[in-house]
Amino acid sequence: MEYRKIKDEEDQIEDGVVGDAVTSRGVSPSTVTSFPTGSVDRLRWKRKMVVTIALTILTSSQAILIVWSKRAGKYEYSVTTANFMVETLKCALSLAALTRIWKNEGVTEDNRLSTTFDEVKVYPIPAALYLVKNLLQYYIFAYVNAPGYQILKNLNIISTGVLYRIILKRKLSEIQWAGFVLLCAGCTTAQLNPTSDHVLETPLEGWMMAIVMALLSGFAGVYTEAIIKKHPSRNINVQNFWLYVFGMIFNALAIVTQDFDAVVNKGFFYGYSLITILMILNHALSGIAVSMVMKYADNIVKVYSTSVAMLLTAVVSVFLFDFHLSLAFFLGSTVVSVSVYLHSAGKMQR
Repeated sequence: MEYRKIKDEEDQIEDGVVGDAVTSRGVSPSTVTSFPTGSVDRLRWKRKMVVTIALTILTSSQAILIVWSKRAGKYEYSVTTANFMVETLKCALSLAALTRIWKNEGVTEDNRLSTTFDEVKVYPIPAALYLVKNLLQYYIFAYVNAPGYQILKNLNIISTGVLYRIILKRKLSEIQWAGFVLLCAGCTTAQLNPTSDHVLETPLEGWMMAIVMALLSGFAGVYTEAIIKKHPSRNINVQNFWLYVFGMIFNALAIVTQDFDAVVNKGFFYGYSLITILMILNHALSGIAVSMVMKYADNIVKVYSTSVAMLLTAVVSVFLFDFHLSLAFFLGSTVVSVSVYLHSAGKMQR
């Protein structure tokens, strides 16, 4: 989801959930340039600081909130209902953004919700992929701790890049390939466990789930970019709305097949706590924060946020979950941060 928003923000800057006040109010370019240069620079700096802090906090707290929402090692709430609420909140935010656009610009061919079957029929595939990926996100914590998850989820960079090369025939730079190798080395180094008989702290099941999640995320990212290119003029919020609608449908089916009896007997929100609500808000707002980075900041901010988030997650986990911050983890997370930077630099070079 986040990847699709990034690509759309690169291809077209539109007024939306993170719409610029200038574009949303229809101010002409000449009006914008009339502001003093110092004021514009200060405004950009403040925006960059806000989105950097927001993305860092959201990214670092994501895994912590999921683990923290457990009670006695298990989820007392239904993870399928939690996913449904995330999709519902995202859908509501997209609709709110569209309402703002309709008020300012009116309903046009590009921002209307009414559509054709041919346009909508492509959304169930990425929605289904994200459903499985988001459910695995909860179950992987049976094998991986919060800091380990923050490290391993960067594997989706490799899967996305390789799938782009295979499916869309997009050439990768040498720097990006070097970044992929470093990323694998960093993930492995961070998982070294010198205090145990096992070489790696995360068992094979955890690695397999992380790889599957990375493949699902990568394939969904490639597929959704193809959707965007098919209708490039379509407003991002319209595309998000229909994607989230199908996400709600698939999550509703997951509730019926997995947690129907529990929901009927105990209620839809059984087992929910303040931590659960914060976790749902975190998941819904994370994608918006990534879009804000692309609109108000740059790729370096995302790299910085990812790097700091890994260390913040580890430090907080020391106090909350008795995590042991080892030298191997610190070195591994440093290598992962460098590899993420190289991937970003390789994209700019390409």
